Amino acid sequence: MTRDGDQQFYERAFVLAALALIIYLLYLVLAPFFAPIAWALFIAFLLHPAQASLVRRLSGRASLSALLLTVVTFLILIGPLAALGAAFAKQVAELLRYAQQYAVEHRAAASDLAAVPFVGRALTWLDQNAGISVDQVQEWAIEAARTVLGVLAGLGRQAFLGALGTVVGFLLMMFILFFAIRDGHAMFVTLRGLIPMRAETKARLFGHLGAVTRAMVYGTGVTALVQGALVAIGFALTGLASPVVFGVLAALFALVPMAGTPVVWVPAVGVLALQGRWTAAGFMLVWGVFVVTIDNFLRPMLVSGRAQVGTLTVFIGVLGGVVAFGPIGIVLGPLVLALAIALVQFKLDERLAR
Repeated sequence: MTRDGDQQFYERAFVLAALALIIYLLYLVLAPFFAPIAWALFIAFLLHPAQASLVRRLSGRASLSALLLTVVTFLILIGPLAALGAAFAKQVAELLRYAQQYAVEHRAAASDLAAVPFVGRALTWLDQNAGISVDQVQEWAIEAARTVLGVLAGLGRQAFLGALGTVVGFLLMMFILFFAIRDGHAMFVTLRGLIPMRAETKARLFGHLGAVTRAMVYGTGVTALVQGALVAIGFALTGLASPVVFGVLAALFALVPMAGTPVVWVPAVGVLALQGRWTAAGFMLVWGVFVVTIDNFLRPMLVSGRAQVGTLTVFIGVLGGVVAFGPIGIVLGPLVLALAIALVQFKLDERLAR
């Protein structure tokens, strides 16, 4: 290797090492603020059409437009979400208190389970063949119900309240949101300029990625929120406890294929039937079927003209995203997978077109 070759090798090695060090230090700096930054960029992306329109109306004053959109976003988030969060926390406490009170009052009422059709015969068989008494089964069922309610309420509270994080995280998100709205397009153009592709290819690629992102948000996110709200309304109309809690849980389960809102409203139908409230149980059953079927026409209407996001993508993305990124992973997980699949599909389509 010549002296010039050695010089070039060491220069490149130094640049790569310095770049790796800078990326690592950048990760250390930004990691504590990942959630606020991710939420700010996500909201800014959704607000970009409104920002572009408002800038034209305000004669190019991007800062004023970004400030107005940030204030509107703050008012939309801080008002309804604060009220909903307070109601959620209150109903979680009431639900757990009710479960504890029910456990104390019904611990000795072994005849409750034995009187249920089919269950009574199964309990008799267990008593005769396995030595497990009805009292034991009832106590285990009550304790299991309390545990499940506690776990589900905790998960729902974490996903709902943790979405925006602490007060500091929320304010930080709003601060970043202003700059993301104002300068997001310029940063995006700069980032796109670094990609070594032809201009028309990059335009097609990013157009497709934008369609996938909006399809994920509108097709999956909005549908889940609507279904969660409808389940909460059903709980409220039938007089069931904690409609906000179960509405939030229904919205979360609506994001998970093969589960969906029936995980929440089917047990509610059973509870109403066991209470002898057959009219309310019938209404809840019909209402629940309506909530499930609304997905069949609401999602296509919201995703119309946009790229489709597969069921398996959403399923793996939600579960893996929550584990990897926390509450924002509900959105970010499926989005990352959908974008990765879109990139692969885009490259395949481009190769076939040659």
